[in-house]
Amino acid sequence: QVRLVESGGDSVHTGGSLTLSCAVSGLSFRDYDFAWYRQAPGQTRELVASVTVRGTPKYAVSVKGRFTITRENTKNTAYLQMNNLVPGNTTTYYCNAEFGRSQYWGQGTLVTVTS
Repeated sequence: QVRLVESGGDSVHTGGSLTLSCAVSGLSFRDYDFAWYRQAPGQTRELVASVTVRGTPKYAVSVKGRFTITRENTKNTAYLQMNNLVPGNTTTYYCNAEFGRSQYWGQGTLVTVTS
């Protein structure tokens, strides 16, 4: 059974930092690209950052320079380091694993940024 379990969501003030983790089991971690998405209520899910099997990252324009996505194959875990958070970053963040036609999602972790 494939499981992606996000953690690290919390409530912080503007300018604060958080690190989200995505612990993965049930698949061959090193074969999958990973990504973090976010989705606010009533809105479509949008890509925040992704990292390929080779470790190449990509970022949404709005988070570039503030967020860092990494993966640690030895721990079967992907991370999203988020710095200089602003209230607009408040939403639920989801971990995604993709390999060919296979795609899996975690349950999400809530990030709240207050001014």
